[in-house]
Amino acid sequence: MPEPAKNNNTAKTILTEEEKSASMIKETWDGFKKNRLAVVGAGIVMLFIILGVLAAFIAPEGINNQKDADRLLPPSTEYWLGTDDFGRDILSRILHGAKLSLTVGFFAVIGSAIVGTFLGITAGYYGRWLDSIISRMFDILLAFPSILLAIAIVAILGPSLQNALIAIAIINVPTFGRIVRSKVLGLKQEEYIQAAKSVGMRDRRILFQHILPNSLAPIIVQGTLCVATAILEAAALGFLGLGAQAPQPEWGRMLSDSQTYLQQAPWTVFFPGIAIMLTVLGFNLMGDGLRDALDPKMKE
Repeated sequence: MPEPAKNNNTAKTILTEEEKSASMIKETWDGFKKNRLAVVGAGIVMLFIILGVLAAFIAPEGINNQKDADRLLPPSTEYWLGTDDFGRDILSRILHGAKLSLTVGFFAVIGSAIVGTFLGITAGYYGRWLDSIISRMFDILLAFPSILLAIAIVAILGPSLQNALIAIAIINVPTFGRIVRSKVLGLKQEEYIQAAKSVGMRDRRILFQHILPNSLAPIIVQGTLCVATAILEAAALGFLGLGAQAPQPEWGRMLSDSQTYLQQAPWTVFFPGIAIMLTVLGFNLMGDGLRDALDPKMKE
């Protein structure tokens, strides 16, 4: 007779944790709204996303329309942000560049988050030799400066925007992996996880129904911050000629192509640089706001 009571208590424990996870979204949103800088950051990010998505409709000129007579024109009513050395409209190229930069940032982080989360959960939950192998792999990747490792990977794969995306994803894997591993090491000692094991719940169900949902908070925060880093890294690779190739309107590539005309036509460098700065700033502010909203200490 005592066994059914024990199972009922176990089920209640698990249900309570699931209810807490479900209410986390509302609590996070309420805390996020209180942070004005975070809301501003989210607004900047949404603005660039909208501009990137609608670039083909709102760009006044084609991104590769060359007009020799309009080379290096300053900002005016015809060309709001001026033209580059080929007479191309800088505003149009920045808008289309937003789509490229954000695509690289999002997909690189999504890829690294998926792989890093899988490796981190595996290492943290199963431990032993799996943990040792995966942790040493993370240590090796983190031993190299991220941009140098990205340059090495692109040098091997070949210069292109796609290979730059792959390189950025690879160098961010250990960041997610170590964060998730640390979270899992703490979660698997919790009472509700031990209760789930005691009633015979399989590891797969424990991992996907309990461990992973309760590990999402640091993954989301790190992912938001990593998008900003990924955009910077993509711009750096583009500037070095290892990322986007001409005539793609990627912001880093635009800076590289315009550096010769810095004194003669500073707007060709200034506006792509401002686009990079604002986008990265937006993601950083939003990431800080999410971190504060998801941090129990800040809620108190």
